[in-house]
Amino acid sequence: MASSLLFLFAFLIATFGHARCAPDVPWSQNYVLLYGQDHTQLLNQETEIQISLDQASGAAFKSLKAYGSGFFGMRMKLPNKDTTGIITTFYLRSYTNNHDELDFEFLGGKGQNYLLQTNVFTNGQGGREQQISLWFDPTEDFHDYQLIWNQHQVVWFVDGTPIRVFKNNQIIGVGYPVQAMQIEASIWNGTWAGKPNWSQAPFQAHYQGFGIDGCPAQLNIIGSECSSPTFDWNGEKYWKLDPQQQMAYEDVRNKHMMYDYCTVGPKAPPECQSNQ
Repeated sequence: MASSLLFLFAFLIATFGHARCAPDVPWSQNYVLLYGQDHTQLLNQETEIQISLDQASGAAFKSLKAYGSGFFGMRMKLPNKDTTGIITTFYLRSYTNNHDELDFEFLGGKGQNYLLQTNVFTNGQGGREQQISLWFDPTEDFHDYQLIWNQHQVVWFVDGTPIRVFKNNQIIGVGYPVQAMQIEASIWNGTWAGKPNWSQAPFQAHYQGFGIDGCPAQLNIIGSECSSPTFDWNGEKYWKLDPQQQMAYEDVRNKHMMYDYCTVGPKAPPECQSNQ
């Protein structure tokens, strides 16, 4: 029943709401490898890339440009088998001493038991992890993972359903991402996520959807145009969730939230109430 309700929300939001996809283009038009060339394979005339991990290496790629706002997304199919300790990612990050970052991190497990962890870094400070369980098997097919970033909010979407909101609360002293960021994707292993079963290697992640709907930041500097309503993601309808999206978001929080940094301490950080 819960999965059916979320499918309905996703359909309604995709039909009438804000989630969307940029036009498909070849991978090399917008991206370049970071590392792991021998663990990478371009497929289907560069409309898909496979990156893999074994004991020797993982792989990663990044966008050619940095951006100052936009609607960013990819379609991903995650590694199957026992993926304990394997982390597959799609995120935005800046390259400064005190960086900003917006994460999708998929924490592997046995079979389809992935946790989706999101996090926010501002001025080098993170510690804002949230984890949800997915309502589908992310290894069977491609799914859409997107986020919108403007001067008012960041929203993470899974198949058009909002799963996290981070509002601009600088007025009350809460950090907000304001640095030009590049898009990156990677597969790697972290000891904090568990001990990998290397007999299951190689672990292979697939990505599609390489169009980028963002405001380029020239020389890594965000110009005033990146907050202009000329870009529709800066328009008023993107300043907050609409009622349909809010209902879907609350449904995810109520049924799929596994960990929330807002609830672990004696007092919730000041931004938490406005992000619900």
